[in-house]
Amino acid sequence: MPHSFTASSSATANDGVRVLIVDDQSMIRAGFAALLDAQDDLEVVGTAADGAGILDVVQHTKPDVVLMDIRMPKVNGLEAARLVLSQPGKVPKILMLTTFDADEYVFSALRAGASGFLLKDATPEELVNAVRVVAAGDALLSPQITKTLISDYLSRPATPQTAQAVKDLLTERELEVTRLVARGFSNVEIAESLSLAEQTVKTHVSRILSKLSLRDRVQIVVTAYESGLVRPGEAKFA
Repeated sequence: MPHSFTASSSATANDGVRVLIVDDQSMIRAGFAALLDAQDDLEVVGTAADGAGILDVVQHTKPDVVLMDIRMPKVNGLEAARLVLSQPGKVPKILMLTTFDADEYVFSALRAGASGFLLKDATPEELVNAVRVVAAGDALLSPQITKTLISDYLSRPATPQTAQAVKDLLTERELEVTRLVARGFSNVEIAESLSLAEQTVKTHVSRILSKLSLRDRVQIVVTAYESGLVRPGEAKFA
């Protein structure tokens, strides 16, 4: 076990969402741990100062969500996320933290399977909500991160083969839902836009994930832009 890892003494205290915090700044770790542990439904099971030995740390703490700083010494958050998400069986959700809204690691981390990004200057309420959203199986990107992702990483010509493959696999309604997910709409907003029940939208999203072999909504966003279903500048916050 790496010396930079600390297990929580209450790691088996309740049945809340288990959170592991990985950040090289001790004040950040302590602050986030205090905030999340104060929530009835969240439980910090450990903290680590870098990504070294991350597989041992995850095996020891069995988190549901790993709150991972993207820039750390030794093993950075991107490499650590890749290691965790490449393991067989059930793996925790990865919520990446960064102080930059234009980080060159963003697209690579999404490709690796991270479930979301959050800027470190997010409010306490935003951080708590982000952990809950990711733990529930949804994906989360701050508007700043998504706008950067679109403009800096996805403003490239769509690959015709990718575009046609997506269109061949999805129904017209599923293509509509895919476009709205990629533009940043929630399930509730999609339901209102298409005059559908929210549960129907959830069913469409599940089918899209299954048909395209994607992990979560973040990967729907990536696929939609790569295939040209949505183009830079079409996001609702752009």
